[in-house]
Amino acid sequence: MEFVTRIDRPDLHDSAEAVFREDWPEFIFHDDVPTNYMVRVGKYFPRYDVMALDEGRVVAGGWGVPMAWNGTPDDLPAGYDDTLIRAVQGREAGVVPTCLSFMAVAVGSSLARRGVAGEVLAELTRRALDDGLAHVVAPLRPTWKARYPLVSMAEYASWTRPDGLSIDPWIRTHQRMGARVVRPAHESMVVEGSVAEWESWADMPFPVSGDYVVPGALNLVLIDREHDRGVYVEENLWVQHR
Repeated sequence: MEFVTRIDRPDLHDSAEAVFREDWPEFIFHDDVPTNYMVRVGKYFPRYDVMALDEGRVVAGGWGVPMAWNGTPDDLPAGYDDTLIRAVQGREAGVVPTCLSFMAVAVGSSLARRGVAGEVLAELTRRALDDGLAHVVAPLRPTWKARYPLVSMAEYASWTRPDGLSIDPWIRTHQRMGARVVRPAHESMVVEGSVAEWESWADMPFPVSGDYVVPGALNLVLIDREHDRGVYVEENLWVQHR
């Protein structure tokens, strides 16, 4: 397995994007915060945007952002969106980062469940340690949480197998690398759009106002037809590696 950054191999950008599109529901790509910050993330932190190559083909990818964090749970960002904001604004203000936050990892279907995601996380961790960052954290989007959208993240995170590890495969991946659960990120991402946009993203109709279970959503989606608005507030889960 060879690791390269996107800035090293811009010719592979489309292949990397295709891998991420396999793993994520469409509505995730319509959060306004990444839309406003990702160009600067790519400019400021290219070292932490890696692709895994197998015989020259992109099979996985992952990226993270460095930020300032004092090591206490209360000082963690609100979640995914707030982490992007803290990292970018901190870089622009000259704040010295102390922590790497994993933001996303995706593995192509051909290599799913073969430990490749852990290799991507290990590569990002290596880069963080080489750069002198003292902490590694992540606002996880647990793989199976969408099966239980009515359950709070705190309760879901407490569900374990007989061996003591989480029932969730993505949480287990981090636990096997030594990570511990810190706390839920209650407002990690916010996706808003018109009813028509949500019907397109979710590929389902929303005939009346109310809360809906949407495929791929970890929590309910609120649809307000009177005001032509759909709002999704996603809970994630903070874990700490170091």
